[in-house]
Amino acid sequence: MKKELESIRKRLDEIDRSILTALAERQGLVKEVSSYKLTTNTGIRDMEREERLLNKIRDIAAEIGLDRYYAEHLFREIITNSVRYQTHSLLDHQNENKASHISVSYQGTDGAYSHLAAQRHFNERYEHVDCYGYDTFQDAAKALKEGHVHYALLPIENTTAGSINDTYDILGDADIHVVGEEIIKVVHCLLAVEPVEVSQIRRILSHPKAIEQCTNFLAKLPRCKVESYLDTAISAKKVMDDGDLSQAAIAGAHAADHYGLHVIAHDIANQKENYTRFVVASREPVTVDLQIPAKTSLMMVTSHQEGSLMECLNLLHKHGINICKLESRPKINEPFRYSFYVDIEANGSDPNTEMALKELALEAEELKILGSYAKQLNG
Repeated sequence: MKKELESIRKRLDEIDRSILTALAERQGLVKEVSSYKLTTNTGIRDMEREERLLNKIRDIAAEIGLDRYYAEHLFREIITNSVRYQTHSLLDHQNENKASHISVSYQGTDGAYSHLAAQRHFNERYEHVDCYGYDTFQDAAKALKEGHVHYALLPIENTTAGSINDTYDILGDADIHVVGEEIIKVVHCLLAVEPVEVSQIRRILSHPKAIEQCTNFLAKLPRCKVESYLDTAISAKKVMDDGDLSQAAIAGAHAADHYGLHVIAHDIANQKENYTRFVVASREPVTVDLQIPAKTSLMMVTSHQEGSLMECLNLLHKHGINICKLESRPKINEPFRYSFYVDIEANGSDPNTEMALKELALEAEELKILGSYAKQLNG
């Protein structure tokens, strides 16, 4: 029976490889389509074709005995990834970005979620991507401002922990521009040197936020000492370096791959739908084609007069612009004054948005446009 199971699993592995090979071949064709569209100035999305494709996928799934919903869900993800690539290609083309080798700064070390987000955002767009980890968000931003890297990747909000205030302060104070966003699902795992039982673990290391997000799991391990550490990936590296079988780290599965560790407990966070949104910063802004769904990030300061914030927000409403985030932060070196960070679903190149921002600049005491950028699509 065991040999029979091993044979079935081997066949499954072969099929999995063939699926990945087919996806890679498909992505190669997507790149050809993207090149054609750029040379012929053809639109990125053909919604009618996408719907025809999904109808065909549902029919084929039913024909071969596969769940229609499951098949459609998979292909929506595939289509989203295709549109994502074409969007980035158009952005790079229109902003005359012909680089093949770029560098990115982030806070953390190899295997951190920020490192994963940087790879996810840039790897398919460039032949060579060098990622450099720094101890703090400020250091990562400084590397960008001083010209040591082309981009900085900074986390700005998490669905569990909330806003990351350091990033807001950096964007408000620094002469850099938001040129993109990347949203990563955070899946915390328990990593160890060997595939031991969780009951054998006596010490767990991780970043304080990761520990805070896994309290329900950790409460079931009363014999474990839980210690805060600099970073999830640095915790994983220490576990690898120490080689102690009773020690484990809370980090992502990608950190396990990077450091040769084993996942002994998967998806251990209290909240399963846990996402971190990162912003991509550059020394130069980008122009976003009007066919691309876009966001624009703003920083504004309103007067102390009653209703001044509402007046500013009503200006955006008057122009039919949706506000998708509003955050207040104390204004640096000015006690009891506040900056408001606003994300709007709008493109700064759109005439309606331009008019709204001109009116907003007259109404607010200060207005800084942090940048317009392509909105990340959801599958």
